[in-house]
Amino acid sequence: MIVAFSVSPSGGEPDGGVSEAVARAVKVVRDSGLPNSTNAMFTNIEGEWDEVMDVVKRAVEAAGEGSARVGLVLKADIRPGFEDQLEAKVDRVEAHLRES
Repeated sequence: MIVAFSVSPSGGEPDGGVSEAVARAVKVVRDSGLPNSTNAMFTNIEGEWDEVMDVVKRAVEAAGEGSARVGLVLKADIRPGFEDQLEAKVDRVEAHLRES
């Protein structure tokens, strides 16, 4: 499965940013050893249900340190029997774009 998630604590930095809290969450994801990528809006992580959800939970906890509230947006692509899809899905789209 692939999960795309975004986590944001209430409060944040004086300018309204949350980069420090997000960095704590991304560190949890990267330290997990699971395939992952981060862009301006979401972090994607790939693995089995239990391991991915455990990492998401720990990332939310890390981002929420010192905050009374945390928002989480999560989208999952659950496709049994498929692995290594984090890049493969994008590669298939790119191939179609090259054909057009």
